[in-house]
Amino acid sequence: MEKLQNIRIAVDAIVFGYKNNNLYVLLIEQQFGTSEKYWALPGGLVKDSESLSDAVIRELHEETNVQLNFMEQLYTFGDDIFRDSRNRVISVAYYALVDASNLDIKASTDAEKVQWVKIDEIPSLAFDHNLILEKAIMRLKSKLIYEPIGFDLLPEEFLFSDLENLYCTILEKEIDRRNFRKKILSFDILEQTDNFSPVKTGRPAKLFRFNKLKYNELIQKGFHFEIKFA
Repeated sequence: MEKLQNIRIAVDAIVFGYKNNNLYVLLIEQQFGTSEKYWALPGGLVKDSESLSDAVIRELHEETNVQLNFMEQLYTFGDDIFRDSRNRVISVAYYALVDASNLDIKASTDAEKVQWVKIDEIPSLAFDHNLILEKAIMRLKSKLIYEPIGFDLLPEEFLFSDLENLYCTILEKEIDRRNFRKKILSFDILEQTDNFSPVKTGRPAKLFRFNKLKYNELIQKGFHFEIKFA
């Protein structure tokens, strides 16, 4: 029996950024043909000659000017066969955490605009991209408590209060800051630098730095990172 298949494979990129105590995601504005403009996650079809990971990195760079070397696979979306009205498309979503202040975003190819948008101000997105983003936020929240991924959202040097606020913002809850500080410092994966915050208000506060090399060494010895909240 002849089997017919006309399915396209796409990739979508969810790039989270954090600034001014707010969590953001990178969105692009597109327009196809005579249809209205709409906001969407960066992404596109996979070429026959490239891997999925190469495709998502290429699409992200082409549409937003953001160049990443690695993105983690999130989920595959394709159960809804009508998720794209133009064709049957299965999308493999990837996500990444970045220091938004370090990126020069610029719209290109079929993207007319690119913009950081606050998570609580996300508009209605194209296709099932709201669902994809919701899945990515759930992954971020769950992973934040058992891996030190929050440091990827901060500058190389940061105030300890910035780290506290990041956890409060993403997990959408207040934390016991004294216990949080004690727990994080007990892991011995943070270094206090000799540099101070450039903000001149009150008592000068020293900046911290995440020691990734030390963390990887501890992992090899069986170290387990976990932040529990009541």
